Amino acid sequence: MSIRMRNTSGHAGNRRSHHALKNITIVKDKESGNLRLPHRLDEATGMYRGKQIFTPKVKAKQISKVKGPDTEPTTKRVHEHSHEEHANAEVKSSKGVQGKAIGATSRPKARSGFGGGV
Repeated sequence: MSIRMRNTSGHAGNRRSHHALKNITIVKDKESGNLRLPHRLDEATGMYRGKQIFTPKVKAKQISKVKGPDTEPTTKRVHEHSHEEHANAEVKSSKGVQGKAIGATSRPKARSGFGGGV
């Protein structure tokens, strides 16, 4: 087994010189006073370098939901078709284990080239 190449402290320091964290440069907009990244357009006003690039969308006021128990009376939601049973429910339940096994053998096989084949 070969010995690994050693790195001198200078070599390790040169490699680690790029690991330093850099501060994010934030610019305060002259006209609106909003904080933004440099060379980016101001999303609040839609301006970039004194020119109107786009018109910002006005956000609709959202109703904040409060966590915890509901203060409003709850109404029980019932699905429209919950009282109806499936049309084949009786037929499926009457077959049982043996009926299903017999039904599976009498089923026509899929022809080759049409997929399936189960």
